[in-house]
Amino acid sequence: MTKDRAIIREIMIDFTTRTGLAAGSHAPKRYLWTDAFAVCNFLELFQQTGEQRYRDEAFALINQVHTILGRHRDDDPRSGWISGLDEEEGRRHPTVGGLRIGKKLNERSPGEPYDERLEWDRDGQYFHYLTKWMHALNRVAQVTGKVHYNRWALELAKTAHARFTHTESPSREKRMYWKMSIDLSRPLVASMGQHDALDGLITYLQLTATAAVDPEIPSELNLDTEITEAAVMCEGVNWFTDDPLGIGGLLTDACRLTQLILYNNFSLADMLSRLLHDAKGGMDTFVMTDTLNHPAEYRLAFRELGLSIALHAIEKMALMIKQHPQHFPQQTALTAQLADFSQYLPLKEKIEQFWLTPENQKSSTWLEHIDINSVMLATSLGPDGYLLLR
Repeated sequence: MTKDRAIIREIMIDFTTRTGLAAGSHAPKRYLWTDAFAVCNFLELFQQTGEQRYRDEAFALINQVHTILGRHRDDDPRSGWISGLDEEEGRRHPTVGGLRIGKKLNERSPGEPYDERLEWDRDGQYFHYLTKWMHALNRVAQVTGKVHYNRWALELAKTAHARFTHTESPSREKRMYWKMSIDLSRPLVASMGQHDALDGLITYLQLTATAAVDPEIPSELNLDTEITEAAVMCEGVNWFTDDPLGIGGLLTDACRLTQLILYNNFSLADMLSRLLHDAKGGMDTFVMTDTLNHPAEYRLAFRELGLSIALHAIEKMALMIKQHPQHFPQQTALTAQLADFSQYLPLKEKIEQFWLTPENQKSSTWLEHIDINSVMLATSLGPDGYLLLR
């Protein structure tokens, strides 16, 4: 771990300089997904070393994210907090209006024709990025004991759920938009993300579990309604995907579920089994593509690293269930499901070593996404800050 810690430290120092977090470096460049993983990496370094500077880096990054992505863009005629709050209230409640993605281009204006290719480069808000940020805020609250970070996560959850969910006609079923405008006033992509409701449900449960030990939590931050609605949207859903990042998301969700069962006595064993089943089907399909034997120019590091992070989670889940069988009535079946992934566990080192190779970091696919690639590589090398809830 000492060698990996040195690599993680080097990656995160470069990241702080390159993205403008370090004092006197480049102009700040914030991107919500990447920054969520980066916060967890700083927590990992803090917990490994006990050095306060890494905790302070997490605090500084959160402040910069809120100050930049919680406000309108410099190239937008609007200004101030995207929530519409004044300066003082905005600082007190920086997430209540959601947070921008941080894309290079401004959002598509009302009436502007939709261009699928261009939309990937346009700003707005993604629900699954917001849940990543809720998770990061929650982890900071857990590690540092500063409960206001979890309250900010709860405020974000309330806003995100209210604005991203809608009722379809004539079925009256609740659905979720994939992408919303910066001010959350209109959908930019109306389709529903395959795993968004699942991410929402597990994240809401995670935040609620932390809020249970916050003696001064405001009643208006209760997520019972949001949990119920997300659970309904998850009923009967097939979460199968052969995308490595999607498989990784299912397995990290499964790891969080395992801990919610263990630490908070949630009755989620059936959902955990379903997640493992669908993730295993995705793994079986993904490995048949032989993608991991392609040259770097034909691969996307951050998608593969999402999978390698999650393969670390397999071993952690298996150990938790083995050590605490009394919390898992389906222990035998769950243990067997996790054992089915054993053939794939060596892939985490294969992926990490491939992207640690200097030659592969010269590829265009690495350099074009260097921030997200490098930060997720650091997470894979030291995953506890991201994967563990305690």
